[in-house]
Amino acid sequence: MVLYLHFTHFENQTVIFVVACAAILPLAGWLGHATEHLAAKTNESVGGLLNATFGNAAELIIAISAMRAGLFDVVKASLTGSIIGNLLLVLGASILAGGLKYKEQRFSAQAARAQTTLLTIASISLVLPAAFHYLAGGMKASEQMERDLSLEFSIVLLVIYGLSLLFSLKTHKHYFATELPEEEAHGESWSLTKSLGILAAATAAIAVVSEILVHNVESAASSFGMSSVFVGVIVVAIVGNAAEHSTAILVARKNRMDLSLSIAIGSSLQIAIFVGPLLVVLSHFIGPKPMDLVFTMAEVLAVVVSVFITGQVADDGVSHWMEGVQLLGVYIMLGIIFFFLPSALPQH
Repeated sequence: MVLYLHFTHFENQTVIFVVACAAILPLAGWLGHATEHLAAKTNESVGGLLNATFGNAAELIIAISAMRAGLFDVVKASLTGSIIGNLLLVLGASILAGGLKYKEQRFSAQAARAQTTLLTIASISLVLPAAFHYLAGGMKASEQMERDLSLEFSIVLLVIYGLSLLFSLKTHKHYFATELPEEEAHGESWSLTKSLGILAAATAAIAVVSEILVHNVESAASSFGMSSVFVGVIVVAIVGNAAEHSTAILVARKNRMDLSLSIAIGSSLQIAIFVGPLLVVLSHFIGPKPMDLVFTMAEVLAVVVSVFITGQVADDGVSHWMEGVQLLGVYIMLGIIFFFLPSALPQH
């Protein structure tokens, strides 16, 4: 139905948006089942990594298209929205949903600390280029220097991301190893091939529907008086990522917080130290000019605040519903900030 409305150029974009949202729900359910069964065959870390990777693949493709068109501000806004959306909205909703069913939920504090430390490094990689931009703003060669600096930062981040995979999947995988809940351990288990196949098919379908959603949401949102900054950082990020990462909320309700955190935090981590840096490197080969890592002060502040509060919540290895409320509260406050920001913020 949604494909028919889209390709026949149905005029009412709000109707297309609603139908696309409805189409995503069953697809998200299949995605969640596939991720759970993959985690059962491997571990929570691998299951979360695969969910994040498949979920972010579509976003990477869309970002490359925007980057080739020279829409660097749009790309950066979507990256910022994905990072804060997964850390605050998805993780917050997951902890709240699980906390309403269980008084306390436990997860690996060592694994959570390892991921939040990497997120801190990612936020530092945003603070330093922004600081350099304002400190060296009067230098004639500063723009070229910013591009060179961003490329070198990106290479460092990509190396760190690769080593983090070695850490979590090989040398210290025991940090991420958890036992399945009793009811899950005795349930029907899909084969690895079936799980991967369904995960790939559901992700591909969601990518198509999400692109239609994103195509229509900006027009619909602007008709309600929302600024382009708010649409880019909040609305598009929610629409583009909600389906893939709703799995984090579903598994939290099943008391599988290690998998839930691995999806929510792992997805933000992958965006921050893999997708973003990869786009910077690729921009030197495609697109009108190289992209840099100089984000607006509002974007940098949002990421730093999100990483800080997530580290506080994940530090002790125990979660309850109030921590979910706290994360969601910070997300709402950031949303209010972006809503009232002017439509066009200067990048440089």
